[in-house]
Amino acid sequence: MSENLKLAAETRDRAGKGASRAVRRTGRVPAVIYGNGETAVTIHVEEKLLVRQLSTGHFMNSVVEIAVDGGAPVRTLPRDVQFHPVSDRPIHVDFLRLAGNAVITVEVPVHFIDEDKSPGMKRGAVLNIVRHELQLDCPSDAIPDQIEISLDGTDVGDSIHISAVKLPEGVKSHITDRDFTIATLVAPSALKSETDAAETAAEEAAA
Repeated sequence: MSENLKLAAETRDRAGKGASRAVRRTGRVPAVIYGNGETAVTIHVEEKLLVRQLSTGHFMNSVVEIAVDGGAPVRTLPRDVQFHPVSDRPIHVDFLRLAGNAVITVEVPVHFIDEDKSPGMKRGAVLNIVRHELQLDCPSDAIPDQIEISLDGTDVGDSIHISAVKLPEGVKSHITDRDFTIATLVAPSALKSETDAAETAAEEAAA
């Protein structure tokens, strides 16, 4: 489960592009906290700390506790980060305020394990990943870092669907109208040629 990140923030007295540029010149990044039926709060956070958290790779899937002006931390989920088109520096962040029992939709990366237990992978199959992330509905205090998917027993031509994936307790797929494919085991060209040749020989023998 993702650990909660922490950010200290200060309120912004002024809004607008000019005020935002002034904030950025001081090494801070403008942001806003909104949602949960409360008034939006404009803030700014330290750029270096924000960049460090962005570099973890799971910032958008983590609950971020923001202490505004030294007050009690507010539990939030990052919803959007805007970057400068040239320097790629963060220039604005949107944080969604979370209720205590909130269920939220997040993108969680998949990680495949047990390749050594896959007959297809042992024969040289290529794992074709259709979805690198899954859109999941999770309790805000139990967001998984990743979803592990076992390749145990899979063979060439097999497909892995969401119905075959064991999700953590309380976590559900956001997409419920179809049993979508996450990955397939594809035969490499050499193996495919051998398979085609064997099928052709079998057909000729039957004829």
